[in-house]
Amino acid sequence: MCERPARPILPGKGEHNEMARYMIERTFPDGLHIPITAEGAQTAKQVGEVNAAEGVNWVHSYVSDDKKRTYCVYDAPSPDAIRRAASKNGLPVDKITEVSVLTPSFYF
Repeated sequence: MCERPARPILPGKGEHNEMARYMIERTFPDGLHIPITAEGAQTAKQVGEVNAAEGVNWVHSYVSDDKKRTYCVYDAPSPDAIRRAASKNGLPVDKITEVSVLTPSFYF
């Protein structure tokens, strides 16, 4: 049986700066529109730079079919750091939940 992975550690920060994983739920009433173009890449890069300044790492996101809801996975030192980064990026935050990984392989 596999053991649950440890929390991510921020590179270069040492063992005592573990980050928790969070699921961030967001609502975009007009839909989320980030084009798959150079412009969209620049937007994602800017979000990443602002996040990094708060010690926050955007892992990936799930987007609803209508593009009005997102479920984003982040590694961060705290929910407050996520809220600060979101505010600076102009992104809504409906709910932040600390999560951990569970896969069927943990049982085999």
